[in-house]
Amino acid sequence: MTRAREIMTPGLEFLKTTDTAADAAKKLAQADIGAVPVCEPDGHLTGVVTDRDIVVKVIAEAKDPKKTRLAELADQPEIVTIRADDSVDEIFEAMKKFKVRRLPVIDGTEVVGMVSQADLARNLPKEKAGEVLAAISQ
Repeated sequence: MTRAREIMTPGLEFLKTTDTAADAAKKLAQADIGAVPVCEPDGHLTGVVTDRDIVVKVIAEAKDPKKTRLAELADQPEIVTIRADDSVDEIFEAMKKFKVRRLPVIDGTEVVGMVSQADLARNLPKEKAGEVLAAISQ
């Protein structure tokens, strides 16, 4: 059975809660990605910030991206993650249940990668990949 660690994007960098929305935008642009995990200075995951978060919660609200801390954007009551040894089926179920397109991958307490909807689609039968897309898009 295929595991998260086999399909994830590894070596994922994260930003700290003390970094700014401008820092996140720069990181997203440089890496050509749509989301980045946000951790406390000790490495504890507090959330994920997406390009959409920056647009909706910073730009649209006329906040200064250079002054808006990621702690404000990544303060999420429930962070959905998967374990590095979770199966593709478990990833599929988590994405469907929580309607998320990306999941941070955790090994113990360390963020070790990210699995995206595209990663999952490449590793599922076509009909199941379509099912996750439909469930997330509702």
